[in-house]
Amino acid sequence: MKKMSNDEEAFRRIMAELRILEGTAEALQNRMNLVSAARTELSFASATIEGLEREGKGAPLLVPIGGGSFIKAKVTTIADLVVGMGAGVSAEKPRKEAKKILEKRIGELENSEQAFQQQLGQVLERINVNKQHLDELSARLSGRQQVDVRKAKNRTQRAS
Repeated sequence: MKKMSNDEEAFRRIMAELRILEGTAEALQNRMNLVSAARTELSFASATIEGLEREGKGAPLLVPIGGGSFIKAKVTTIADLVVGMGAGVSAEKPRKEAKKILEKRIGELENSEQAFQQQLGQVLERINVNKQHLDELSARLSGRQQVDVRKAKNRTQRAS
């Protein structure tokens, strides 16, 4: 049984690490997409509250009822709003407090996005370093294989 060289061991170790890093990068990207979608949704809610403040009582609305369907409605009050608090819980809050809650959550999501972006940058940097190492190792290993093939041919020719 042929013993693996240090370069071959390093190559396999880096390949395994590269697979893990690529999975990590994909997971981070998925998390960033989820956070971005949540931030966008909260931004729309905040913008809607601002729009309602400008329009005032009696403003016409289209309220989604599911399946791409809507019902026409009119705003009866903008003093209190029902705001999602997280974990499937909603609470009625005064408009100003509701806006503050939304803005705070948007800020938290922006911070999360930045943290994920920073982590993703570090992972991608490590992936690039590993790919460079793999290229170097691959070149060394392919050079050795060519030398080994030549030696084997020479031995075979001398034996004949």
